[in-house]
Amino acid sequence: MIAPWIELAGVAVFAVSGALAAGRKSLDLLGVVVIAWVTATGGGTLRDLLLDRPVFWVERPQFLVAALIAALLTVPYVRFARPPEKLLELADALGLALFSILGAQVSIALEKPGLIAVVMGTITGAFGGLLRDVLCNEIPMILQKGNIYATAAISGCALMVLLLHVGIAAPAAAAAGMILVAMMRIAAIVFGLTLPVFTLPEDRRP
Repeated sequence: MIAPWIELAGVAVFAVSGALAAGRKSLDLLGVVVIAWVTATGGGTLRDLLLDRPVFWVERPQFLVAALIAALLTVPYVRFARPPEKLLELADALGLALFSILGAQVSIALEKPGLIAVVMGTITGAFGGLLRDVLCNEIPMILQKGNIYATAAISGCALMVLLLHVGIAAPAAAAAGMILVAMMRIAAIVFGLTLPVFTLPEDRRP
């Protein structure tokens, strides 16, 4: 089991990234809160709706409170200090690792197939950011050229499912999955790693 405060910290990190995105678009305070909430809870909300289970923040409103507090604290902070961008990206990588694996675990607990667990884990970790970027009129991060984001979530969730399939204990499998997600995303941030890009030759384009 993941400690509740770690889950709340992950929600707060995603909320901060949403608040910063709203700030870059010069939205008002309500816009900041909405974007922060969507970023922090969007993935888990879609997962729960698809799995036909109670939406997590309806059952535990403290997640909404954590996102709200993080968003409201971000506003005055950026007026006096420049956000440490790399540090926030690294924190976001840890949040992605945490929520991707949690999302996959929820699906596994409901006895869904491994493929569905991977899909639900990826949705949980990455869909909030996709909604944030769409609402802010940006190309979603997970669709930007060569960006290793959703790929990291897919890889970590797939590793966890595979380890469970061969009989590895659930805590160890989850830990291995989280480590892989975090390592892939952090390596992409620190070393600028990207995926190969598919480009249709000029003479073959319609």
